[in-house]
Amino acid sequence: MSPGPSAPRRLVLASDNAGKLAELQTLLAPLSVEVQAQAHLGIAPAPEPHETFVENALAKARHAARASGRAALADDSGLCCRALGGAPGVRSARFAGERASDADNNALLLQRLAGVADRHAHFRCVVVALRAADDPDPLIADGRWDGAVVDAPLGAGGFGYDPYFFIAALGCTAAQLDAPTKNRLSHRAIAMRAMLPLLRERWGW
Repeated sequence: MSPGPSAPRRLVLASDNAGKLAELQTLLAPLSVEVQAQAHLGIAPAPEPHETFVENALAKARHAARASGRAALADDSGLCCRALGGAPGVRSARFAGERASDADNNALLLQRLAGVADRHAHFRCVVVALRAADDPDPLIADGRWDGAVVDAPLGAGGFGYDPYFFIAALGCTAAQLDAPTKNRLSHRAIAMRAMLPLLRERWGW
């Protein structure tokens, strides 16, 4: 049942990644909803033990909704390299270890791709929204952004693998895009463009 017009529109973002939070908050702006990061509510990150983006996104959203008592939105995203069988995939943020930095992860990626001719890769993002922790009907949307991994970093923007993710049609890496352009073209932007109509139509937001 959709909330009535007077119901507060409050959403917890189940992420502690500053780059993701900034992008998601911008992409949610058209809804005029009160958005808070889970860390601001004292909620610890959820485990991400699953093998697929959708399972991890669901786990994170349920964890945040249960801990906050609010609706929650989570994304799980990562870089998938064709030559590596889809790796780093769901382990993108911890490819080089649980406490790995972006530099560590990028270094391992380049090491694994050394001498490999096929550099095709894509970013994948799955976004999940739940009205409550036990919501049996989650909203799910996804997005994909195709590119290739280059050996030398280009650009100072973005985060994660962005400096090495080259988009041939644009002639630049994701890190060379300004924030408004990235928020129009990225895997997360594509997923959120699909999510916003679902929030409006099914939740009445």
